[in-house]
Amino acid sequence: MKNCVLIYNPNSGHTMTEENLKHVKPICSDYNYNVKIIPTKYAGHATEIVSHLGEVDLVISVGGDGTFNEVVTGNMMRNKRLLVANIPIGTTNDIGTMFGYGKNFERNLISLLEGKEVNIDICMVNDRPFVYVAGLGKFINIAYDTPRYLKKKYGYLAYLIEGIKDFFRPIKTYKVEYVVNDIKKTGYFSFILISNANRIAGINTFYKDVKLDDNQFEVLLCNFSTRRHIIRTLRLLIDNDPNNISGLEFYKTNKIKFTFEQYPKKAWCIDGEKLNRYNKVYEFKTINDFKILMPTKNINKLFIKDSNLK
Repeated sequence: MKNCVLIYNPNSGHTMTEENLKHVKPICSDYNYNVKIIPTKYAGHATEIVSHLGEVDLVISVGGDGTFNEVVTGNMMRNKRLLVANIPIGTTNDIGTMFGYGKNFERNLISLLEGKEVNIDICMVNDRPFVYVAGLGKFINIAYDTPRYLKKKYGYLAYLIEGIKDFFRPIKTYKVEYVVNDIKKTGYFSFILISNANRIAGINTFYKDVKLDDNQFEVLLCNFSTRRHIIRTLRLLIDNDPNNISGLEFYKTNKIKFTFEQYPKKAWCIDGEKLNRYNKVYEFKTINDFKILMPTKNINKLFIKDSNLK
């Protein structure tokens, strides 16, 4: 039998039920895994657990996008990385939906254990990993400022309520010098998004053709300064290439460096959680030797290197 550790966040948007938990060990046993189940007790706990684990064959994160980020962060701290996986039970579940999961926990667990091992690009900001998105600026703080009790009560609607409130707040712009693809530029931006995903903030196909193993991430810089400009830009993004929209700059790269004229007053958001580091300089890069286990459903759509499949 192989050894598996399942780490779950009891405070995620859709909590694990006793019914869910009682099915974990029998299902894992059917797929030749002994499983140890560990609930997290506080923010950052999953990172601590994974970074101190002994050698196991698989670590499954069960929670929201932030919980999976903690598991990945802990794995990056190890001398020898473990094989990790993600099953979503959070509020938005961008990563889980992108990977092809549904809403039934037991079916998700089975599809994972019948899945494939792949290499996935992991993005880094100042050597802090994130799995699918980092952002700064207008609307970005909604992910970490929305009260947890509202997310548990209203789900995704809680984010929409906070988004409407934020829409009417003043728009802050940042003067930024940045280097991308070895070219230095300067601009004023109210919104910066770095991502390796085709689903962001609950919006499917945010980008039309994203590969998770191409050693690149997508960069979107926006200089909107009025509410009318925001509405126009969001409407155009639904059906248009961001390269063709006035007020947006779009890049695909594996390295970008931002230098802010002043310290940003709001924190960056990474994988839906607050990055409690305030700097003037932020450097983004990718690593591409991180292994995960995931369902087969969307692998052909999201990955280009068939040789990674086992």
